[in-house]
Amino acid sequence: MPELPEVETTTKGLRKTIVGLVIKNVWTDLSTKDKRQGDTIANPKYFKIFKKEILNKKVLSIERRAKNILINISGDKTILVHLKMTGHLLYGKYKFTRSSRPDLKNSKRSGLSPRAWTPDEEGPLHDPYNRFIHAVFTFNNGKCLAFSDARKFGKITLLDTATAHDIKHLNNIGPEPLEKNFNLEKLRERLNKKPNGKIKSVLIDQSIIAGIGNIYSDEILWSAGVHPEKKVSILLRQGSKRQEIKAIFKAIKETLTKGIDFGGDSMSDYRNIDGLPGKFQTQHETYRRTGEKCRKKGCKGTIKRIVVNGRSAHFCSVHQK
Repeated sequence: MPELPEVETTTKGLRKTIVGLVIKNVWTDLSTKDKRQGDTIANPKYFKIFKKEILNKKVLSIERRAKNILINISGDKTILVHLKMTGHLLYGKYKFTRSSRPDLKNSKRSGLSPRAWTPDEEGPLHDPYNRFIHAVFTFNNGKCLAFSDARKFGKITLLDTATAHDIKHLNNIGPEPLEKNFNLEKLRERLNKKPNGKIKSVLIDQSIIAGIGNIYSDEILWSAGVHPEKKVSILLRQGSKRQEIKAIFKAIKETLTKGIDFGGDSMSDYRNIDGLPGKFQTQHETYRRTGEKCRKKGCKGTIKRIVVNGRSAHFCSVHQK
C-alpha cells in the first residue's frame, strides 16, 4: 500500500499539473452493491451525484492527509482519493477506444474491459502497471487524471471542504510526523496511547501516527536499532533505554524524508503521476531482504522476517534488540 512518501510524491505532482484546471468530464467503470462503498464512486447512484457536483468546477488546491489525497475544487467541495493497496494517479493524454491488445480479449482474466482508456502519448504511461484504469477525470486542457488500481480497492468520494477533516474519512487519524510540531514529546504522547502494543504495530496504526506503513516502519526500526516486537511500555520507561525513543523519532523524520526524496517506493505497483516508478526500493536496509547480511557498519547480523499481529516485519537479528 502506498505510504506517506508515495502519497506526498503524488500530491506534489498534482500541485504542479492540475491546479487551475477545470473538470469537464468524469468516467468510471466501477460498480458495486457493497454498502461499505455506498458513498464512493463505486456506487452507481452515488457516482451520478458525484459527477453532477464536480463538472465545470476548478481545481483550487491539493492537500495530503495521512495516505489520503484531497483535491479542493470550487463550490466548496473536496475530492478525496485513497490509493489503498494498488492505486495510483496518472496525468496525461488518454483516449477511450476498443483495444486491440491481446491481453484484453479475455476481460475477466486481465481485469480490464475490451473498451479501455489508453495513453494517447508515448512514454511511461504505457508501463504495464499503469493499465488498470478505473476512473478518469478529463480537464479543459484536454488532458486527464486517470486512476489505475489493479485490485479495485481504492476510494474516491466527495466531501464538503469546510468539514472535510472532521468526518469519518479523516477524523480518527494521528498527527503528521513530518510537521514541525511533531516533536519528541508528541511522539512519546502518541505511543503512550497504546503502551501494551508492540512498536511495529503501533507505528503503523493510523490513529497513532499518520502515514507510516509496513515498508517504512521496518526501515525506521532498523535505523533506530529497535526490535519490532518490543513493547511500547518498555521503550517509554525512564533510564538509558529511553534513548531508543529518541532514535525512533530521528529515524521517522529521516526515513520518511528520504522516501520522498527518492520519489516513493515502487517495490510493488506504485507509480508517480507521470507513470514512473519511485526509487526508494533501492535504499532498503531491511524490508524484503530476508536472509541477507545486515548492512549496518560493524554488524554481523542477518535480516529475518517474522509476523507481528498479522503483518510481516523484517529486522536485523543482531543490532535490533
